[in-house]
Amino acid sequence: MAGSDMLALDAKALLSGALIVAIAEIGKRLPTVGALVASLPLVSVLGMILLWHGRPDAENMARHAEATFWYVLPSLPMFLLIPAMLRGGVSFWIALPAVCALTVALYLMMAYFGRHFGIPL
Repeated sequence: MAGSDMLALDAKALLSGALIVAIAEIGKRLPTVGALVASLPLVSVLGMILLWHGRPDAENMARHAEATFWYVLPSLPMFLLIPAMLRGGVSFWIALPAVCALTVALYLMMAYFGRHFGIPL
């Protein structure tokens, strides 16, 4: 990989990491504001900008954005199940992998059934 490519990759990684750290720090002080920032499609928007920069193709971007929409749906139950589990006394370190496993299963179901219903994934 060329030096400038490596520098660009490092910059992308630092920006992504900074975003995650900022959300965590905001969430420590103001949980609702941290949740709001985390729920913003900042990663998706940043990803689209970087994708467009690397491959400015309207159809490719349209497919990417549409697939992102469909893949967000299976992740939503996690945000209802984890608070229910935590409030029910389940340890965070048990609840987290459980909801992650559920989310992976729902992603696989979305990919499988999406094809059967003509959803472009």
